[in-house]
Order: sequence, then C-alpha cells, then structure tokens
Amino acid sequence: MPTIHRRDLLGRACSLGTAAFSAGQPEPTSRKRKVVDTGGHPGDPEYGCGGTIARWTNEGHEAVLLYLNDGVPAGKPKDGVRIAEAGKACEILKARPSFAGQFDGDAVVDRSHYDAFRKLLEAERPDVVFTHWPIDNHADHRAMSMLVYDAWLKLNRSFALFYYEVSNGEDTVQFAPTQYVDVTATEPRKRRACFAHASQSPEKFYALQEQVTRMRGIERGCLFAEGYIRHIQSPEIALPG
Repeated sequence: MPTIHRRDLLGRACSLGTAAFSAGQPEPTSRKRKVVDTGGHPGDPEYGCGGTIARWTNEGHEAVLLYLNDGVPAGKPKDGVRIAEAGKACEILKARPSFAGQFDGDAVVDRSHYDAFRKLLEAERPDVVFTHWPIDNHADHRAMSMLVYDAWLKLNRSFALFYYEVSNGEDTVQFAPTQYVDVTATEPRKRRACFAHASQSPEKFYALQEQVTRMRGIERGCLFAEGYIRHIQSPEIALPG
C-alpha cells in the first residue's frame, strides 16, 4: 500500500477547495455574449448602462438597445427624430437599436403584450438582459421592467437578469446596487451617446445621471461606475471588469 504523506493530503484538499470555489463563481466572459439593454424610451438604456454597454462592445460582445417605444405619444405624427437619435446613440456604443412598438406615455401590460414582448426578446436569444428597476416613478419604465420579468420567467430564467437605475429620485427610487462596473474609461462614450438624444435636453438631464455615476464610483473605488441589482435567481455571469 503506497504511503500517503501529509503534504499530499494538503495538496489534494487545496485542489478540492479550489474546484468548489470556482464552481460558485460567475461564468467567465471568454465567449462572445449577446447583451440586450431594455428601456422605456430612447435614451434610458444609454443613461443607465451606457458605460457598461461600451465595455461589453469593446470586448467584442454583441449589444442591442431595445426600447419600449420610439418616444412619440399616441396620435402624434411620427417625424422619426427620436428614432434617428437612437440610431446615432447606438452607433456610438456599437450597438443595434430595436423597438417594441408601444407609445410614449401609454404603456400597456396585458396578456397579449406579454406574449408579443416575450417573442421579441426570445428572438434575440440574449445571454444577459438589463432593465429598469421596477420601483420607478415613470409608468413606461415600470411597464418595461414587468414585460422583461415576465419574459424571463416564461423563458425559464435562461438569461442573466440585472436591474439598472436612471435619474435617481426623479425616476428610480430605493435602489441599492449589488454589483458595480467601473466605467471611468468609457464614460466619455456614454456621454456622447446620451447627448445624441439632442431633442431631449441632455445638457439638463445628464447632470443628474453624472452625479449618480460619480456616487457609484465612490462606492466602487473609482471615478465613474454604474450600479446594478442582480436578480437573486439569475444565472451567474461576470459583468465587464
């Protein structure tokens, strides 16, 4: 019978411990991801997640910005202004725009819209989806959050689900991040993407979001950061950095 030395036992124990620890860690981002960032209106995903999306696309991952509406209320003429702005913002972030076809200020959440949205999201086959935190003062933001959540459940929680914040106090409330992404290097691109929505007075509204990003940076230990809440039942996946 071979002799087992104490050193061998310690080595085996360390190997088992490392394997157990690794099994509980987020999946690495070596393979290319499909990232879908949803928002109520053109501009919402850019304000809440623009720096993170830029980091994803810098690493070669595919990103889609999925807007609930095109920024035009029901009955108003569709002049294409906000669609064009969304296209420009997505170009800056190296993402693709997509629209769910609802109307600004008149979001509908019912069985038929749940089904239609699920099919739209399912067709994208995402690995990761970001959406609004549901405690929000804007009805369109809440609607998008519920549509995403229902789709996630119906699709058997097949993608990672993260919530983001936008215009804290004015829109998002009671938000306490569980994850952070350092966006110091990509904040200039985020700013450009937000300012691409020129019809929405970004010189006024970006100031609040910049304060939020600086605050999250202080919490994270960097200059600028974006904060997220990962759903407790979400598949594990590593965010950029």
